Amino acid sequence: MPLKVVMMGTGTFAIPAFQALLDSEHEVLGLYTQPDRTGRGHHRHKNPMKELALEHNIPVFQPPKINTPESLEELEQLQADVYLVAAYGQILSQKLLDLPRCGAFNLHASLLPHYRGAAPILYAIRAGETRTGVSVFRIERSLDSGPIAGMVETEIGSKETTGQLQDRLADLAAPLAMQLLTDIEAGTLVETPQNHEEATFAPTLDKQVGAIDWSQTAQQIACHVRAMQPWPSPFSFLQHPGQDPLRLQILDVDPLTAEQTEALSCDVDPGQAAPGTVVFANPKRVVVSTGEGLLEINQIQPQGKRAMQVSDFLCGRKIHPGDIFGEPAV
Repeated sequence: MPLKVVMMGTGTFAIPAFQALLDSEHEVLGLYTQPDRTGRGHHRHKNPMKELALEHNIPVFQPPKINTPESLEELEQLQADVYLVAAYGQILSQKLLDLPRCGAFNLHASLLPHYRGAAPILYAIRAGETRTGVSVFRIERSLDSGPIAGMVETEIGSKETTGQLQDRLADLAAPLAMQLLTDIEAGTLVETPQNHEEATFAPTLDKQVGAIDWSQTAQQIACHVRAMQPWPSPFSFLQHPGQDPLRLQILDVDPLTAEQTEALSCDVDPGQAAPGTVVFANPKRVVVSTGEGLLEINQIQPQGKRAMQVSDFLCGRKIHPGDIFGEPAV
């Protein structure tokens, strides 16, 4: 028998799984998603999950707090077999989790028990991980700790950003979700408890964490630059004597190998340069010292302007050897 499913999701990570659910034999009773948000000028942000549901005539519920008695009564009346959750944005109470006949399951963008929390992809890339994946698990009251009902793995590309990897993982999550429902329907679901001693965490980050710490190694900074895209954006301030610091998003970098470093005729001695110092600059290239190794900046975005290659930026503003990238002195 097809299952009766309630979908809970808000972010774009949930879209492929929701589309697969809509295309399946299962009955979608409704979508629970976050309330509509307004931005500057009182423009409403689009909610693609809501739009997709309305296109398929699926009821949409947007309670500000899903654990209220009113929402619980509403959910109970739906009489769902399963809740499928992905990037919803609210914590579910035990009373709510007890409502569906077969339980509530969450799609999470990491290989659990690693990177539990709200930002698993960002943390994995920032940590220099080379593999990640998607886990689907039965939701318990404690954070992302329930038994695992399925998992898929993938390599992380050497240049892949958080946004790019999220899109790939979202596509991988869709067949994983459908397999979960197939297993539940057939009575063949196998759930494996997590090893809580191996758990690591990926909590929500502050926007200021996008600032580049030039005292890190060149490789760590390269991971940071990838991890902070699209949000909160990797940035630094370019400082030249007699000029106001210029805030720049730094979107693509490459650590130099030992051979590349040796072949470079630096204008500033890298061995004596403080982290963040421009040690080489010409009309096409900019190379900066770090806590360990040199880093070439390939693509930047000045505040209020488009992203551009460094060579295009240097057509309008020079970067000099000895200039400094980093937080301006207060």
